[in-house]
Amino acid sequence: MSLPSDAVTEGRRRNMAAIKSINTKPELLVRRALHAEGLRFRLHRRDLPGKPDIVLAKYKTVIFVHGCFWHHHGCRYFAWPKTRPEFWREKLTGNAKRDRSAQRALRKAGWRVIVVWECRIDDAEVHRLAARIVGA
Repeated sequence: MSLPSDAVTEGRRRNMAAIKSINTKPELLVRRALHAEGLRFRLHRRDLPGKPDIVLAKYKTVIFVHGCFWHHHGCRYFAWPKTRPEFWREKLTGNAKRDRSAQRALRKAGWRVIVVWECRIDDAEVHRLAARIVGA
């Protein structure tokens, strides 16, 4: 018996529920490197648009650490899901639209916005990021 194309299996439901939105591996890598560079920050401030992953108030800078899939990055790691394509297209384009709106609001409020993509995180990139923040 086959399932309707819009049905979600219990296994898929469990997998999706297990995906974290905060304290992800890429986010932890960025935080660890920033901390090693002597930068201190706050996490996930709810009073700022988009609830940035990392907030460096001293430098009036926020950092979003985006997963390539969830934020619809056009890199080689992103691919449209084959199941429930209408749902995913709406979901992922909505995420990207919401990201742009939050970033505009932050810039308008005088914050510098930095987006770090999951696919581009490596030690050298993170240390360049720290230098960029301090040197600004």
